[in-house]
Amino acid sequence: MSENKYYNIITYGCQMNEHDSERLAGMLEEMGYQHTDELEKADIILLNTCIIRENAELKVFGKLGELKRYKRENPDLIIGIGGCMMQQDEPVDEVYKKYRHVDLIFGTHNIHHLPNLIEKIEETKDRVVEVWDEEEGLIPDLPSQRESEHSAWISIIQGCDNFCTYCIVPYVRGRERSRPVTSIVEEAARLAADGVKEITLLGQNVNSYGNDLEKKSTFSRLLEELNEVDNLKRIRFMTSHPRDFSDELLEKIKNLDKVANHIHLPVQSGSNKVLKEMNRGYTREYYIDRVKNIQAEIPGASVSTDFIVGFPGESEEDFKKTIELVKELKFDMAYTFIYSPRSGTPAARRDDKIEDKVKKERLNRLMELQNRISYEKNQKLIGTTQEILVIGPSNNDPEVYEGRTSTNKICFIDKREDLVGKLVEVKVKSAKSWTLEGSLIE
Repeated sequence: MSENKYYNIITYGCQMNEHDSERLAGMLEEMGYQHTDELEKADIILLNTCIIRENAELKVFGKLGELKRYKRENPDLIIGIGGCMMQQDEPVDEVYKKYRHVDLIFGTHNIHHLPNLIEKIEETKDRVVEVWDEEEGLIPDLPSQRESEHSAWISIIQGCDNFCTYCIVPYVRGRERSRPVTSIVEEAARLAADGVKEITLLGQNVNSYGNDLEKKSTFSRLLEELNEVDNLKRIRFMTSHPRDFSDELLEKIKNLDKVANHIHLPVQSGSNKVLKEMNRGYTREYYIDRVKNIQAEIPGASVSTDFIVGFPGESEEDFKKTIELVKELKFDMAYTFIYSPRSGTPAARRDDKIEDKVKKERLNRLMELQNRISYEKNQKLIGTTQEILVIGPSNNDPEVYEGRTSTNKICFIDKREDLVGKLVEVKVKSAKSWTLEGSLIE
């Protein structure tokens, strides 16, 4: 046990990383450490890293450089780095050789060994590098220190089998491994009993859940089971792969009352040529059909997506196909990224890369269009009644409460006592591209 010792975890990347950080925090809390926001007060600082985009890597190396002074001031400070970056040899070698103040390097497959690794450092005072090349089954259930009392992540499937040509995830997270249904439902029931109102099911492709289980199951059946959990109010999930988004799943989302009316369905490009070269496994026409089915079957549901701009070989005509897709489908929100080559992926070896200035210009055009569409869609919500889960005070204005609608739109309301964690109805008074403002319906 560690008495009066403190930890700080710095997280980069996706919701999977955020959930991993909650589990790292849970293990440290069980060891007796307490959380602190003050780096100079910490006895352990962990960086949980992402490798999806180059910018994330640069931020990590920059932060490691900053942490050197804390080590000088406190030689007993343990600095560790884990996550997806550390599943590749090159970043591991760079950290080990250039950042001598880093004590611990670990990967995505062995985060559950964190307590043993820390104890080893404390006993030997040596640097420790332990990165498993392959997963050894599912990471066991771990304690979790949640940031929210009322919302929680649940990992339902680890890894990915899709091997999109731009993506490093299958190489750093491994192949797909589904958790048993009973394990997931039991965790959801424990969370609901602890006051959690909303869960978000996580996986690189939640739609392929259950394909690898001995006792076969499907994501649709899992949603049915979770819909029966007492005291649970909302079920979200991400991310869905369009190829595996079935009619059965759409029917469940439509009819299960606790499943939120928001579907994140990454398309990446509107060009069939680019989709094929990305190895996405579907066509533009198939994707359009999927989204139009969602919009027809669940009126009022929101659909968000991802785009990668400037994939190698993307012509202006290819990009125009993306613009046309956005105009036709009118997404509620889109996460847009400039293509970033990842070492070890097929796309990174291509020699027909797009110039940075072209990529940036295309990204700006796409963002400008999507911002306008998001604004127009939110304007149509003015005067409507929306049910929101109140999260807590806004980061920008502590005198205002922030909540989320079932469609995953942020909504601000006047601050009232005893609203945090409650589902309340509000009337939308005004709207911007990304947020709503409403008043509580008494």
